[in-house]
Amino acid sequence: MAATLVEPPNGVKQRGKHYYSMWQNVFEIDTKYVPIKPIGRGAYGIVCSSINRETNEKVAIKKINNVFESKTDALRTLRELILLRHMRHPNVIALKDVMFPTTNRLTFKDVYLVYELMDTDLHQIIKSSQPLSNDHIRYFIFQLLRGLNYLHSANILHRDLKPGNLLVNANCELKICDFGLARTTSQGNEEFMTEYVVTRWYRAPELLLSSDNYGTSIDIWSVGCIFAEILGRKPIFPGTECLNQLKLIINVLGSQQDADLQFIDSPKSRRYIKMLAHSRGVSFSQLYPRADPLAIDLLQRMLVFDPTKRITVTEALMHPYVSKLYDEQRSMPAARVPVKLDIDESLGENMIREMMWDEMLLYHPQIGV
Repeated sequence: MAATLVEPPNGVKQRGKHYYSMWQNVFEIDTKYVPIKPIGRGAYGIVCSSINRETNEKVAIKKINNVFESKTDALRTLRELILLRHMRHPNVIALKDVMFPTTNRLTFKDVYLVYELMDTDLHQIIKSSQPLSNDHIRYFIFQLLRGLNYLHSANILHRDLKPGNLLVNANCELKICDFGLARTTSQGNEEFMTEYVVTRWYRAPELLLSSDNYGTSIDIWSVGCIFAEILGRKPIFPGTECLNQLKLIINVLGSQQDADLQFIDSPKSRRYIKMLAHSRGVSFSQLYPRADPLAIDLLQRMLVFDPTKRITVTEALMHPYVSKLYDEQRSMPAARVPVKLDIDESLGENMIREMMWDEMLLYHPQIGV
């Protein structure tokens, strides 16, 4: 399905813009971009592939409709704008441009983000019948860890790592995307816990147990779930709801000792875990008999119930499974400075608009205020 050139919805063509219809949605985009076809849609918006005529580069344009209709969507978009402006790493998606609206700062509704274009995502690859060699798997996990190491060194928790948020090119290059739920570790835990965090299947036990204190280890748990899903070509913990998710985790990892439950703040949550039917657990080598023994060893160190005993991203990069790929001299260094994400969750629409407008201006300095 190709993008179709159309007349502007109100009959008035804005200077420097042209209009295309995709999935019954009109894109008002800068004339330097020529859309090719729609490539994805969801609650986040609609994405189309496009060519930048000035650079001949292929890009992905994401349109977020009526961004202020939902305060959650507006905050997610603002967060993504601020974080991606600070980030430069081969394993993190690059935000190339943010189109400037034709209306003023008080009335603009839609936001158009321009990213580098990738071929597919890890979810599509896992679902496909394409065989994955141990070298493929190792390279995916290495790149994911290298990108995550960069984020964690900048004090950023991604908080929503899953196969669909890992974009992949035909040459197996992998990039982390979707920073709408990300936070910086300098923010207070009260802000952390104010909204939904991490798609359930990839959610760490401390989040399922409503812990008030969590850190970078939640992302490592998600990496472990993704790793297992690549090895088995299906999710390891496909819970139907929160309590069922915990049961599935205990069924695989086995019942936990009291010492491994000390991180749980709530006595009620601790009692619930102790009440679950006793499980001896299942060995990962039994679940994934064809996997490299070193892959199994790394997976075991990631999927540890107690977050204080989980491997860190730096330790994971030094693990024999990926360490040969991780040459510190050639690998991208850690972030130079930590990122501060000072977004108050209680901000009103007007302030979110102002901050978003200021972010868009950074991509269009010639416009001025």
